[in-house]
Amino acid sequence: MTERVGARELLGRVLDGGWTSWDEPPAPPPPGSRYARDLAAARERSGCDEAVLTGEGMLRGRRVAFVVSEFGFLAGSIGRATADRIVAAVERATAERLPLLAAPASGGTRMQEGTAAFVQMARITAAVAAHRTAGLPYLVYLRHPTTGGVFASWGSLGHVTAAEPGALIGFLGPRVYEGLHGEPFPPGVQVAENLAAKGLLDAVVGIDDLAEVASRALNVLCGRPPSRPVTVPLDAGPPPEGTAWDSIERSRRPGRPGVRELLRYGASDVTPLSGTGQGEADPGLLLALARFGAAPCVLVGQDRHSQRTGHPLGPAGLRVARRGMRLAAQLGLPLVTVVDTPGAVLSADAEEGGLAGEIARCLADLITLPAPTLCLLLGEGTGGAALALLPADRVLVARHGWLAPLPPEGASVIVHRTPERAAELAESQGVRAADLLRDGTADVLVDERPDAADEPEAFCRRAAAAIEAGLSGLAPGGPAARQARYR
Repeated sequence: MTERVGARELLGRVLDGGWTSWDEPPAPPPPGSRYARDLAAARERSGCDEAVLTGEGMLRGRRVAFVVSEFGFLAGSIGRATADRIVAAVERATAERLPLLAAPASGGTRMQEGTAAFVQMARITAAVAAHRTAGLPYLVYLRHPTTGGVFASWGSLGHVTAAEPGALIGFLGPRVYEGLHGEPFPPGVQVAENLAAKGLLDAVVGIDDLAEVASRALNVLCGRPPSRPVTVPLDAGPPPEGTAWDSIERSRRPGRPGVRELLRYGASDVTPLSGTGQGEADPGLLLALARFGAAPCVLVGQDRHSQRTGHPLGPAGLRVARRGMRLAAQLGLPLVTVVDTPGAVLSADAEEGGLAGEIARCLADLITLPAPTLCLLLGEGTGGAALALLPADRVLVARHGWLAPLPPEGASVIVHRTPERAAELAESQGVRAADLLRDGTADVLVDERPDAADEPEAFCRRAAAAIEAGLSGLAPGGPAARQARYR
């Protein structure tokens, strides 16, 4: 059975030890009313004077602010005094530039206060939005249950959002739904694990793992790359040689490392993020927070292995990428894109889902992003899906990475009416790493010795070192600089 704990026990198990309360006593309700009796009973039962606790503490040595619901106090419902407490805590966290941890567990608006309580969600949302606009991390841990206006306001605004295993999470509570419609809500929908699979949550995390997960995310979200270039020993090897077709064949080897191996061997403090946060996910696109050496970043990477095993990259994947771009912009973190794709999916669903428009919007967002950007052309770079993640302040290319408007076989069909001249056409199109470096499309070569598939760990560590060096001292070039390399 999944463990459920109150606010105080949660804080005791997540923070380093003890905390400082920021709470002021709430104003008393009109004496003698039924509501006053309800509040008194809630205080007696829960040991709390309101439905939230706020304050500050230390999380793995880092000072953080928190807002934690106490479900035992009138089902964690939000009244005016509750909202006052939350808004005051969020505004203080913003003023003191603290990351904010929110752990709601609530049935939503306090019905005893009606509309006056209901509209408080707008105040709370405005305070959280100001915190985010200030470039400060906001982490959310949804507990059982989180429904109604709480889920539809401060429960759904996290830069990173996790949930308790098996937690009931939904907009309309199942008891209300059944009362209104005369039948139960469909089972299995409003459950944390289902919402994570649908790209609405980033992770399902048990209480005893929460401190580690939150600390790992904050190590990236609160970090900044070195302001000056750091010396990372790089040996790019000799200039690329060989034919374009040789590189294309090597890039397609099943054992070639991809973005997941790059993170496994070359990064630390990796926090995978799931989907768009708006109900879409795409296994062909990986979004994560990560640190390469001393350089934290948001990483958006095409997972070629997943794309080649039944999950070709579609419009949803590009929307996941754009979530990563927004996250980097909001928090002032560098964005690293990893290009490694056999091409976007070709289907009626992709066309109707706006594939071309998402490629265009990815390009526009990336070119105009106010954060520093770095692209690693890791392997295959086919078509618009590759181009969507390419324009960056600095571009690295693996020795056998390549970039082409279509798969060479498809291009050969267009030009020669047969796929049999793919190798010849690829050579003439200038797709190789050597061509990209010569033309200024790429800046730095990441060596393979002789092939990343033969030395996956060593290659990934070499690529990670190149990313760290590329991010160090990197400033956003802006649209003009990012366009200039293609003139």
